[in-house]
Amino acid sequence: MALSKMSFCLCLAIIMALGTVTRRFGNKLLYPTSRLLHSHATSFGFKQVNEEEKARMVGDVFTNVASNYDLMNDLMSAGLHRLWKDRLVSMLNPFPGMKHLDVAGGTGDVAFRILENINRVKQRGLRRVFEDTLDAETQIYVCDINPNMLNVGKRRALEKGFGEDGSLIWVEGNAETLSFQNDSMDGYTIAFGIRNVTHIENVLSEAHRVLKPGGRFLCLELSHVDIPIFKELYDYYSFSVIPSMGNLVAGDRESYQYLVESIRRFPSQEKFASMMAEAGFQKVEYENLVGGVVAIHSGLKI
Repeated sequence: MALSKMSFCLCLAIIMALGTVTRRFGNKLLYPTSRLLHSHATSFGFKQVNEEEKARMVGDVFTNVASNYDLMNDLMSAGLHRLWKDRLVSMLNPFPGMKHLDVAGGTGDVAFRILENINRVKQRGLRRVFEDTLDAETQIYVCDINPNMLNVGKRRALEKGFGEDGSLIWVEGNAETLSFQNDSMDGYTIAFGIRNVTHIENVLSEAHRVLKPGGRFLCLELSHVDIPIFKELYDYYSFSVIPSMGNLVAGDRESYQYLVESIRRFPSQEKFASMMAEAGFQKVEYENLVGGVVAIHSGLKI
């Protein structure tokens, strides 16, 4: 256990010194589309399973981890996930009266930050900037396929006093087949969720469909580390420490083993940017945080 703690501290020391890297792609596809599309067999971590099985298996994982989801996020990232989500919302630049869709956000972490940001804007009384929207009805839709995750979010919202004005709408739904109308949302966020879907390209297509022209797509996801030595430390921490932590804290090693494996199966930063461009997003770029442990991808619907 001492070795695990030492490795984790060393990881943190390295990643805090690595800074941020932003890459822009415009509309250029970096990889042929044929390399990006999924087959009828899909991955569940390092296993190959039928597409029909994956949705059920992922559902089981998040049913198992729902009650400890936020605690484990704090432990696994040493609290850094809070800063990453803050960065995501700052890039979104929320405004009063917006209609926003947060997908795979069942526990409400991102939605709460968006509302806090909007409330700060209102408190500053920036009427010159937002005079047409300051009094408009803000609607933040939290969409998650797992009802257990949504229940956690609803409970947290009540405890924090969020959404009492009807600004939070909780929706059980599938990111690949959204129930929202075309051109209906000012913004779309998905944090640590897109790697768990069966067809990433379907999620991107749906995100593009529901966004209004000028709407922004933002995805925060654990990503690929290619820095020598740091990659080895990160792999050790991921595969040795995190599953053991899940077993100790949540009594569930297998679910956290899957979550670690799912990160490695997710496309690289460049490939995912290409998939976004293929879905129709423009001004596609990504920002690497802490050496590529996480990345925020963004794109506009024009």
